[in-house]
Amino acid sequence: MAEVVVQIAKNFKDIDVRLHKLEELVKAICNRFTRNEKRPLPTTSRGVIPAKAGTKYEISIAIVDDAEIRKVNKQFLNRKSTADCLSFDLSDNDTEGAPKSFELVVNAEVAVKEANLRGHSSEAELALYITHGLLHHLGFDDSEPEQAKKMHRTEDEILQQLGYGPVYNSK
Repeated sequence: MAEVVVQIAKNFKDIDVRLHKLEELVKAICNRFTRNEKRPLPTTSRGVIPAKAGTKYEISIAIVDDAEIRKVNKQFLNRKSTADCLSFDLSDNDTEGAPKSFELVVNAEVAVKEANLRGHSSEAELALYITHGLLHHLGFDDSEPEQAKKMHRTEDEILQQLGYGPVYNSK
Protein backbone atom coordinates (compact mmCIF):
# COMPACT_ATOMS: atom_id res chain seq x y z
CA MET A 1 0.00 0.00 0.00
CA ALA A 2 1.03 3.56 -0.61
CA GLU A 3 0.95 6.36 1.90
CA VAL A 4 -1.35 8.96 0.38
CA VAL A 5 -1.97 12.44 1.76
CA VAL A 6 -4.77 14.33 0.01
CA GLN A 7 -5.65 18.00 0.38
CA ILE A 8 -8.73 19.37 -1.34
CA ALA A 9 -9.69 23.03 -1.56
CA LYS A 10 -13.21 23.66 -2.84
CA ASN A 11 -13.31 27.17 -4.30
CA PHE A 12 -16.53 26.72 -6.28
CA LYS A 13 -19.70 26.41 -4.25
CA ASP A 14 -22.20 25.59 -7.00
CA ILE A 15 -21.32 21.89 -7.11
CA ASP A 16 -22.46 19.21 -4.73
CA VAL A 17 -19.48 16.97 -3.94
CA ARG A 18 -18.51 14.78 -1.03
CA LEU A 19 -14.88 15.64 -0.41
CA HIS A 20 -14.26 12.42 1.55
CA LYS A 21 -15.44 10.42 -1.48
CA LEU A 22 -13.00 12.29 -3.75
CA GLU A 23 -10.24 11.62 -1.22
CA GLU A 24 -11.11 7.90 -1.32
CA LEU A 25 -10.91 8.05 -5.13
CA VAL A 26 -7.40 9.54 -5.06
CA LYS A 27 -6.17 6.97 -2.54
CA ALA A 28 -7.68 4.10 -4.53
CA ILE A 29 -5.98 5.26 -7.73
CA CYS A 30 -2.58 5.70 -6.09
CA ASN A 31 -2.84 2.29 -4.41
CA ARG A 32 -3.96 0.64 -7.63
CA PHE A 33 -0.71 1.66 -9.30
CA THR A 34 1.59 0.78 -6.41
CA ARG A 35 3.26 -2.63 -6.34
CA ASN A 36 1.69 -5.16 -4.05
CA GLU A 37 2.76 -8.77 -3.82
CA LYS A 38 -0.84 -9.93 -3.36
CA ARG A 39 -2.08 -8.90 -6.80
CA PRO A 40 -0.72 -8.76 -10.35
CA LEU A 41 0.99 -5.56 -11.42
CA PRO A 42 -1.11 -3.45 -13.77
CA THR A 43 0.72 -1.63 -16.50
CA THR A 44 -0.16 1.72 -17.98
CA SER A 45 -0.74 2.56 -21.62
CA ARG A 46 2.99 3.20 -22.03
CA GLY A 47 3.87 -0.03 -20.24
CA VAL A 48 5.08 1.84 -17.15
CA ILE A 49 5.53 -0.35 -14.09
CA PRO A 50 3.69 0.89 -11.00
CA ALA A 51 5.48 2.68 -8.17
CA LYS A 52 7.29 0.72 -5.46
CA ALA A 53 5.39 -0.46 -2.40
CA GLY A 54 5.59 2.17 0.30
CA THR A 55 5.65 5.06 -2.16
CA LYS A 56 4.41 8.26 -0.59
CA TYR A 57 2.03 10.53 -2.46
CA GLU A 58 1.05 14.11 -1.70
CA ILE A 59 -1.93 15.12 -3.81
CA SER A 60 -3.41 18.62 -3.75
CA ILE A 61 -6.64 19.33 -5.57
CA ALA A 62 -8.18 22.75 -6.16
CA ILE A 63 -11.81 22.72 -7.26
CA VAL A 64 -12.28 26.01 -9.11
CA ASP A 65 -14.50 27.86 -11.58
CA ASP A 66 -13.85 28.56 -15.24
CA ALA A 67 -12.29 31.99 -14.65
CA GLU A 68 -9.77 30.61 -12.14
CA ILE A 69 -8.65 27.72 -14.34
CA ARG A 70 -8.16 30.19 -17.23
CA LYS A 71 -5.83 32.22 -14.98
CA VAL A 72 -3.83 29.13 -14.01
CA ASN A 73 -3.68 27.99 -17.64
CA LYS A 74 -2.37 31.39 -18.74
CA GLN A 75 0.09 31.76 -15.86
CA PHE A 76 1.70 28.32 -16.02
CA LEU A 77 1.10 27.06 -19.56
CA ASN A 78 0.74 30.36 -21.44
CA ARG A 79 -2.61 29.27 -22.85
CA LYS A 80 -5.64 31.54 -23.00
CA SER A 81 -8.19 28.74 -23.12
CA THR A 82 -10.16 27.01 -20.41
CA ALA A 83 -9.65 23.38 -19.41
CA ASP A 84 -11.46 20.73 -17.42
CA CYS A 85 -8.29 19.69 -15.56
CA LEU A 86 -4.74 20.95 -15.25
CA SER A 87 -2.24 18.77 -13.45
CA PHE A 88 1.31 19.40 -12.37
CA ASP A 89 3.99 17.03 -11.13
CA LEU A 90 5.86 18.81 -8.34
CA SER A 91 7.86 15.75 -7.30
CA ASP A 92 11.52 16.05 -6.36
CA ASN A 93 12.87 13.26 -8.54
CA ASP A 94 16.45 13.97 -7.47
CA THR A 95 15.90 12.94 -3.85
CA GLU A 96 15.67 9.26 -2.98
CA GLY A 97 12.44 8.46 -1.16
CA ALA A 98 10.90 11.87 -1.81
CA PRO A 99 7.12 11.70 -2.12
CA LYS A 100 5.35 11.87 -5.46
CA SER A 101 3.75 15.29 -5.34
CA PHE A 102 0.93 16.15 -7.74
CA GLU A 103 -1.25 19.23 -7.93
CA LEU A 104 -4.54 19.13 -9.81
CA VAL A 105 -6.77 22.07 -10.66
CA VAL A 106 -10.21 20.88 -11.72
CA ASN A 107 -12.95 22.96 -13.29
CA ALA A 108 -16.18 22.42 -11.37
CA GLU A 109 -18.09 24.88 -13.53
CA VAL A 110 -17.38 22.78 -16.63
CA ALA A 111 -18.10 19.60 -14.65
CA VAL A 112 -21.62 20.83 -13.82
CA LYS A 113 -22.31 21.72 -17.47
CA GLU A 114 -20.89 18.46 -18.86
CA ALA A 115 -22.71 16.34 -16.28
CA ASN A 116 -26.03 17.95 -17.22
CA LEU A 117 -25.36 17.29 -20.92
CA ARG A 118 -24.20 13.72 -20.37
CA GLY A 119 -26.81 12.66 -17.80
CA HIS A 120 -24.74 11.85 -14.73
CA SER A 121 -23.83 13.66 -11.51
CA SER A 122 -21.45 16.61 -11.44
CA GLU A 123 -19.51 14.77 -8.73
CA ALA A 124 -18.96 11.86 -11.16
CA GLU A 125 -17.76 14.26 -13.86
CA LEU A 126 -15.37 15.92 -11.41
CA ALA A 127 -14.15 12.47 -10.34
CA LEU A 128 -13.41 11.77 -14.02
CA TYR A 129 -11.25 14.91 -14.26
CA ILE A 130 -9.33 13.96 -11.11
CA THR A 131 -8.85 10.39 -12.31
CA HIS A 132 -7.65 11.60 -15.72
CA GLY A 133 -5.13 14.01 -14.20
CA LEU A 134 -3.74 11.40 -11.83
CA LEU A 135 -3.46 8.74 -14.52
CA HIS A 136 -1.28 11.07 -16.57
CA HIS A 137 1.15 11.29 -13.63
CA LEU A 138 1.04 7.55 -13.13
CA GLY A 139 2.23 6.82 -16.66
CA PHE A 140 -0.83 6.99 -18.90
CA ASP A 141 -0.85 8.96 -22.12
CA ASP A 142 -3.76 9.80 -24.40
CA SER A 143 -1.90 11.37 -27.31
CA GLU A 144 -2.36 8.33 -29.58
CA PRO A 145 -5.80 6.78 -30.27
CA GLU A 146 -4.94 3.33 -28.84
CA GLN A 147 -3.37 4.85 -25.73
CA ALA A 148 -6.38 7.11 -25.26
CA LYS A 149 -8.72 4.13 -25.55
CA LYS A 150 -6.84 2.25 -22.84
CA MET A 151 -6.70 5.31 -20.60
CA HIS A 152 -10.44 6.00 -20.92
CA ARG A 153 -11.26 2.33 -20.33
CA THR A 154 -9.16 2.44 -17.16
CA GLU A 155 -10.88 5.65 -16.03
CA ASP A 156 -14.32 4.08 -16.40
CA GLU A 157 -13.19 0.87 -14.69
CA ILE A 158 -11.92 2.84 -11.69
CA LEU A 159 -14.99 5.07 -11.54
CA GLN A 160 -17.35 2.09 -11.78
CA GLN A 161 -15.52 0.26 -9.00
CA LEU A 162 -15.95 3.30 -6.76
CA GLY A 163 -19.65 3.74 -7.48
CA TYR A 164 -19.63 6.58 -10.02
CA GLY A 165 -20.60 4.41 -12.98
CA PRO A 166 -19.10 4.65 -16.47
CA VAL A 167 -18.50 8.38 -16.77
CA TYR A 168 -16.23 8.81 -19.79
CA ASN A 169 -18.20 6.41 -21.99
CA SER A 170 -21.62 7.30 -20.60
CA LYS A 171 -22.93 8.70 -23.89
